[in-house]
Amino acid sequence: MPRTDRTASMRLRPPASEPETDHLAPGSPALSGAGALLLVALALVAFDLRAPLTSVAPLLAPLRGDLRLGDTAAGVLTSLPVLCLGVFAFAAPRLARRHSTRTLLIVALGVLALGGAVRVGGSPMALFAGTVLVAAPIGIANVLIPGLIKQRFPRSVPRVSAFYSGALTFGAAAGPAVAVPLAAATGSAWRIPLLLLVVPPAVVTAVVVYLALDRTRGRKPAPEPAPTTAPDAGSLPGPAPAGRPAPLWRSALAWQVTLFFGAQALLSYTVFGWLPTMWQGRGPSPASAGLALSLCNAVGVLGAWLLAVSGRRFADQRAAGVTVACLTATGLTGVVAGPYVLLWPSVAVLGLGLGAGFALALGLFALRSPDAPTTAALSAMGQGIGYLIGVLGPLGAGALHDVTGAWTWPLVGLLTACAVQAAVALAAGRARTVTAAAPR
Repeated sequence: MPRTDRTASMRLRPPASEPETDHLAPGSPALSGAGALLLVALALVAFDLRAPLTSVAPLLAPLRGDLRLGDTAAGVLTSLPVLCLGVFAFAAPRLARRHSTRTLLIVALGVLALGGAVRVGGSPMALFAGTVLVAAPIGIANVLIPGLIKQRFPRSVPRVSAFYSGALTFGAAAGPAVAVPLAAATGSAWRIPLLLLVVPPAVVTAVVVYLALDRTRGRKPAPEPAPTTAPDAGSLPGPAPAGRPAPLWRSALAWQVTLFFGAQALLSYTVFGWLPTMWQGRGPSPASAGLALSLCNAVGVLGAWLLAVSGRRFADQRAAGVTVACLTATGLTGVVAGPYVLLWPSVAVLGLGLGAGFALALGLFALRSPDAPTTAALSAMGQGIGYLIGVLGPLGAGALHDVTGAWTWPLVGLLTACAVQAAVALAAGRARTVTAAAPR
């Protein structure tokens, strides 16, 4: 068999049970039906992947008092979810080779609901065990979604990725915004609010995911779109066995995408963890500190939307990557060291940069991959390593603040991360894809 035929026969393709078709392609008959339902499913999944994590922070004080948690235990509780996101991301590709995306997402949502119930069990052991059960399926689902977007929306990746990341940002903002009113309405300091924000949404989402990803019998997979980007010169050449994602650990492009996501995770989780404290250090009231974080998250949705709109005009993502890094750096500088009158505008700029940056980081997994299985593998590598990098942000910022008593050196560290993100964007943003490498 000629080499070109052998290569073509071994190309990675999604399972036949999950047909590849673009629900947003012009003239697609599924645009008003299956496509709309799938977008609803993505929005619901996005809420379930963030609200269970962010809703703990505003209820942490009564939770600590009820369970008698010390500072160390509280620190572990807030860092454990991010650690789980990174660790369990590596399990997703292996699971995806054995089970369909629909099955994995439904099981993940079931485990998430179970974890939400265990987490409010009433003891520190139940709290930490439930936290792991909540974060583990989120880490797996995080990896599956970019591959699903690549598979179901192959010609609309930037738009759908921006929509999904905007929904994630909305979920991250909605969790803490709803948690306190739920506590007041139910008369429960933390248990019922945390339960209501996890179990019912997860059950509803599982039903919608089942319907949106139900197998279409008798429909053949749509032809794969022709590649629009060049192969990664830093990857090993050659095909991978059918059904297996490309080994990416020796791909320069894969590492560039991973570092971009890692820098974004570090910046985002540092801001989520420390922005209210930074804000109060400038003089405003504690109440306005919570409002500032909510504004940052809300503007992030706008940032994701602007990225989707402007992304169509550029051949690659280098300019977008540098822009989001500069916006984030400008917002951080304004919050920590800028004039007092510019505090609120600085928070808005910061949210714009973080929201657009997260949308771009997620979109790169699909844009830099030739097919859905490789997208899942790149997503696992990028998020697995990226979230582990992200843990270092809030921990490092807190340690530097404890040592120096000010936010100047933490700001220097965050601006360094912005510079790294901009530099990596110049490489990761080039219009090319990773190539599969056959194991030896």
